[in-house]
Amino acid sequence: MQKRQEKRTGKNREFLVIMYLFLFLFLALIAYFVYFQVYKSEKFINSPYNSLQDLFSEHVIRGDILSADGEVLATTKTGKDGTETRSYPKGRTFAHVVGYDVNGKAGLENQENFSLLRSHEFFLKQIGENLAGKKNMGDTVVTTLDSRIQQLAYEGLGSFDGAVIVMEPETGKILAMVSKPDYDPNRVKRDWESLTADGSTVLYNRATQGKYAPGSVFKIFTTLEYFRENPKAYENYSYDCSGEISVDGQTIHCAGNKRHGQETLQSSFSNSCNSSFANLSLSLNRTEFKQTCDGLLFNKNLPIAFESSKSSFTLSDKDNKAMAMETGIGQGKTLVSPLHMAMIASAIDNDGILMRPYLVSHVQNDSGVQVTGNTPQEYGRLMTEKETALLQKYMRAVVTEGTAAKLSGQSYEAAGKTGTAQVSDTSDTTNAWFVGYAKKNGYQDIAVAVVVEKSGAGSTYAVPIAKKIFDVYFNR
Repeated sequence: MQKRQEKRTGKNREFLVIMYLFLFLFLALIAYFVYFQVYKSEKFINSPYNSLQDLFSEHVIRGDILSADGEVLATTKTGKDGTETRSYPKGRTFAHVVGYDVNGKAGLENQENFSLLRSHEFFLKQIGENLAGKKNMGDTVVTTLDSRIQQLAYEGLGSFDGAVIVMEPETGKILAMVSKPDYDPNRVKRDWESLTADGSTVLYNRATQGKYAPGSVFKIFTTLEYFRENPKAYENYSYDCSGEISVDGQTIHCAGNKRHGQETLQSSFSNSCNSSFANLSLSLNRTEFKQTCDGLLFNKNLPIAFESSKSSFTLSDKDNKAMAMETGIGQGKTLVSPLHMAMIASAIDNDGILMRPYLVSHVQNDSGVQVTGNTPQEYGRLMTEKETALLQKYMRAVVTEGTAAKLSGQSYEAAGKTGTAQVSDTSDTTNAWFVGYAKKNGYQDIAVAVVVEKSGAGSTYAVPIAKKIFDVYFNR
């Protein structure tokens, strides 16, 4: 009798273990289902590889994309026969940032695909449309883009290839994003073969995906590293510039072989003295230099919900002195994107704090009622207030007494760094850079990054574009 009871007890225990195991698995499945619905479902549905999105387009007319000032950037036109055609009223000016919706998707058309294919119209209206066999109107995406600033940036590049980014340091709002060469988004389907031909980079968004040698704008990072390694002695830095420096068979020239004479750290920065920066770069701890650059977003994904490339920085003890000098002046193996440099300028203006850049202000239904919205979010502190105070001072000196003098004497206060970067070691062709910010009472500060491909000096080709943007923004 006792043995039978023991057997029953054992079987009961096994049954309970199995029952609790299945209960745990059931609860875990429920928990994941809730988690998926709350946190993951929209991301999954919004994937461009998800064919479920086609089902939404069968019942919803794709919504509009608007600029912050109400200009229509993308809309859907419906013909008498019900045929839907995506239209881009601003054409080439917003091509890369807005993107396209045929033969795949790009830009905001891709990023906000799910929002554009959802409808939050009044539910009784939706029911009525459905009963009548009609489609509901999709939601409208309202961007942070300022159509006037975008137009200025686009016109500023003129016939040159390159990129311009404009953003608010305090909020992270992107006001303009331009990339050239451009394309007509209204003709993507017709021009697809030429747009995607071997060697074509027309569809490539240089503003966020471009990877350029930074040239002298990289001296921002070199200066910061020198300050971090010499917090008490940096003011004593002195160098006698003869127009060039030669070490181990490598010669670095200043622009035009100009002899700057006796230089401090600040004047080396404002005059963009290559010889001086090549010299001080030899003294830097390479491990610490890389740590500084990694902490300033090199070699990592940028914090933005948009297609972008990683900037790259490498310098090790295995590299020779020539590479150390080249790296310190923004050549060597270092590559950056304009977006990255605009974020660095923003962080410097914002006392070291980087706000996450974003392109979408909010989503609203067809009647203008807001459905969702984005608010400024802090990414983190990249530099201390003392470090940013130094860089702010030096970047201001670039305007008041250095290579960006064209920005001095304005109604606003500008600061920045120019750059002239060799395209390759085998060519004298250069890309022009300007990275900086400006401020004026009563206005939000704005930061810019400009790169003009195969043009010339940053002071000649990039600074005027920034100036045009600052002039209009701070005088309206």
